[in-house]
Amino acid sequence: MGMDSSLVVVVLCAMAAACEGDEAVGASFVFGDSLVDAGNNNYLPSLSKADLRPNGIDFAASGGQPTGRFTNGRTIADIIGELLGQKSYAQPFLAPNTTGSVILNGVNYASGGAGILNATGRIFVNRLGMDVQIDYFNITRRQLDGLLGKAKAKQFLWKKAIFSITIGSNDFLNNYLLPFFSAGERLIDSPDGFVNDLITSMRSQLIRLYSLDARKIVVSNVGPVGCIPYQKTINRIKENECVSLPNLLAVRYNAQLRDLLAELNDNLPGARFVLANVYDLVMELVTNYRSYGFKTASYACCGNGGQYQGIFPCGPMSSMCEDRAGYVFWDPYHPSEAANLFLAKYIVDGDSKYVSPMNLRQLLRL
Repeated sequence: MGMDSSLVVVVLCAMAAACEGDEAVGASFVFGDSLVDAGNNNYLPSLSKADLRPNGIDFAASGGQPTGRFTNGRTIADIIGELLGQKSYAQPFLAPNTTGSVILNGVNYASGGAGILNATGRIFVNRLGMDVQIDYFNITRRQLDGLLGKAKAKQFLWKKAIFSITIGSNDFLNNYLLPFFSAGERLIDSPDGFVNDLITSMRSQLIRLYSLDARKIVVSNVGPVGCIPYQKTINRIKENECVSLPNLLAVRYNAQLRDLLAELNDNLPGARFVLANVYDLVMELVTNYRSYGFKTASYACCGNGGQYQGIFPCGPMSSMCEDRAGYVFWDPYHPSEAANLFLAKYIVDGDSKYVSPMNLRQLLRL
């Protein structure tokens, strides 16, 4: 989920990991929305920001100060990198110190409010949509040629880089399902038509990344956006229920995404597209949260408004729970660090129910 308004669910991340033996740790190139934004929106005049306390209160690397991550601690991308042996987090592309040899560790292009479609997230004024994120990677791509030489840069990207894409929640939450902005969209476009538009755009975006030498690509599907505190609050549903329409749309998109990745694996030589099944993973957590040590999967830890504290985003004036590790959701839209830990472990080392055709640890060994 994404995030900013995008569902919390999550997705995924990408991170590159240590290769076997004494070889250098690989690189993570992270694309997506607020589920994996590491601070790019700090540098944009955007209404989608996480640069105020108590965001980041449990993020050890900053001493508990906000970094622009939309959670209390690490994102799923941060944790996946750690699990795979990466020594430092991929830095935001827009940060001024993301330059020179730093980019050999990877770069994070993700932006709160971003979508597959360029129109998604306009309610936030500024955000880096997926097409713009790939434009920015194209800049990094040329910088890698300058650092390593063209031949070595290509081999570096083919062998040691993992590309992760966690996007799509906002295309539903902050586009198709947004009443004020999207009434016209819904009159013009059926749900199937809208999903087809998303898949058409995602196909061209993934092929473009492949043309820029991405080979190991992890794509998260859209989580059950109807289960986030924001949706549950505005639709006034029971604690053990989720909103049906957002989840139905996600399921439709996810089925076509699975087919798209299989198609690209068959048709793009050398490509390894991996699907992170965040939808089923989050549904498992939301349904059986108590068995995983959580106290609630309905209430936001940090937020205000309505039954589930799900209306107003987390900020200095928000109420905040004491037991942050007991909440699946940090704020009205995003998972807590504890939930991100749960999700990341399955994506890195899980079986084909949650990550296919292989998990990330297996992908990195190729």
